Amino acid sequence: MEYQYWNPEIEKMPRPRLEALQLEKLKTEIGYALRTSFYAPRLGAAGIKSPDDIRSLDDLRRIPFTTKHDLREGFPWGFLSVPKEEIVRLHASSGTTGIPTTIYFDSEDLRRWAGYVARCIYGTGCSKSDVFQNMITYGLFTGGLGFNMGGEEVGMLVIPSGSGNTARQLRLMRDFGTTVVHATPSFLLHVESKMREAGVKRESLALKRAFAGAEPYSEDTRRRIERLLNIDVYNSYGISEMNGPGVAFECQCKNGLHLWEDGYIAEIINPDTLEPVREGETGELVLTILCRRATPMLRYRTRDLTGFYTEPCACGRTHRRLRRIAGRSDDMLIINGVNGFPSQIEEVLMAIKEVGNNYLIVVEKEGVLDRLTVKTEVGPDSFTDDARPLNALRERIRTTLQASISISPRVELHEPGTLPVSEGKAVRVKDTRPKDA
Repeated sequence: MEYQYWNPEIEKMPRPRLEALQLEKLKTEIGYALRTSFYAPRLGAAGIKSPDDIRSLDDLRRIPFTTKHDLREGFPWGFLSVPKEEIVRLHASSGTTGIPTTIYFDSEDLRRWAGYVARCIYGTGCSKSDVFQNMITYGLFTGGLGFNMGGEEVGMLVIPSGSGNTARQLRLMRDFGTTVVHATPSFLLHVESKMREAGVKRESLALKRAFAGAEPYSEDTRRRIERLLNIDVYNSYGISEMNGPGVAFECQCKNGLHLWEDGYIAEIINPDTLEPVREGETGELVLTILCRRATPMLRYRTRDLTGFYTEPCACGRTHRRLRRIAGRSDDMLIINGVNGFPSQIEEVLMAIKEVGNNYLIVVEKEGVLDRLTVKTEVGPDSFTDDARPLNALRERIRTTLQASISISPRVELHEPGTLPVSEGKAVRVKDTRPKDA
């Protein structure tokens, strides 16, 4: 295979030079952080009063972790390192507290961000001859504008269609010959089901590739999307606190996500002890940004669970690869004392060909015990009025799930298209248990 590189000098840089570049950029970022009201006292307490106090990458561990709680405590200006007059954009995400986490950009920050996203897109084999339909939410969410800028940087024709309105998405694909799309994996599956309903033949579309992200999904889900739509699906990783998309991406090998280490320093820690895990082990991803001036972010706890691949990639890139995100340390379900992740349930469901594309995990209290119910649609070819094959399928799902997660769930089978569909990030878990339970 002939691989494409947006910036081959950086992407294939020898490790010693790459780490020297990281150290140089880290010092610059420390200089920005010392201008902020949040980091200045924190760094001072760690004995870091100037960039020259950072002598090696190991010195990063002297700095305390940054959390989403810190971002909310510092709202609105605690993390800003430039005069307000130099800010040209902000992105924000809100949580259960209602206080948003806000990231600011100056013009150079945006230019650099676009370059990292372009590197991701180009590395999958795309070029300026492609038509790119961005079927993700625009606005304060970073995914829309981030990919939009990256696609324009590559030189593609970008269609900023946004999320939802599946009928319009299909019209745009046909009218303009869309070759590449960006969407959540759940929405890609929804689009395919609507194509079947509307009688849209796959052969009438020019689709070649999809970028899927913004929600965790299993390898079986990727294979299902690829099979149903006859396209290559590339896994994308980004997080709003680190600009958004462009942090890590799969190359044409589709064997792990290259983390762009000239823009980010990654650590993987045990979320309980906060100590580094051994190379190759799974833990919580911690990121430090090296490519943003207006809002420095040091040792940010993403809560995302992953690990590094230890062997080199066949593409020749030297930047380390992350394994697929397994879930979040704060998304773990504890059912009657047994730990499990929604991603484990999805992996089982998507490996069963009779199962449809949509599912919902419900956790509730029944007396003093927790009850797990897995609701899943059945594929259109498998739904029948005969209860026997459906009962057999229900029992097969239940026993396979029990073997995987050590919990015996209730399983409900639903007709195709009857479970609620989210056209943005899919809501896959409904936990109705009292918060103090």
